[in-house]
Amino acid sequence: MKKPWKYYLITLIVILIDQSSKLWVYFNMDMGPNGAIKLIGNWFKIYYTLNPGMAFGIQFGFKYDKLLLTLGRIVATGMIGRYIWQLLQEQQIPKLLVWGWALILGGAIGNAIDSIFYAVMLGNAPHNAPISWFYGQVIDMIYIDVLTAQLPTWIPFIGSNYICLFPIFNIADLAI
Repeated sequence: MKKPWKYYLITLIVILIDQSSKLWVYFNMDMGPNGAIKLIGNWFKIYYTLNPGMAFGIQFGFKYDKLLLTLGRIVATGMIGRYIWQLLQEQQIPKLLVWGWALILGGAIGNAIDSIFYAVMLGNAPHNAPISWFYGQVIDMIYIDVLTAQLPTWIPFIGSNYICLFPIFNIADLAI
């Protein structure tokens, strides 16, 4: 069996970097464009925003959707942690595969921490959350603006709207 501590250590490092960056943003920045910190022009910036759902802000659209999502995150992190352990039992497993799963586990735990605790610890639950626990919004802050444009007015339903390509994400998302 390969030594598991080094793989779980990378998971822990991802969690610590993710959580410390999110808490730094929470305590030191204003939300939205007024608080943005430009690192490379308008192209790459630190931009504090909250994500109430999952990737790209997608939500299921019913009262207990976030609770279901958060419970799913908890189950998934347990399964990934066990899978890493099982991989380490194999004799000829590629190290890169285990490193990849360790990064994914760290990212999954990082975002699960936000969902489980931030509504209570930071008071960031959406206004319509039925309970506080498990309804925390994930803090996102890394913004790479690949394209920002206004759609032509002749496009039905969405004409004149602004689009921007590339979501705002965090360290946990990056690890995943």
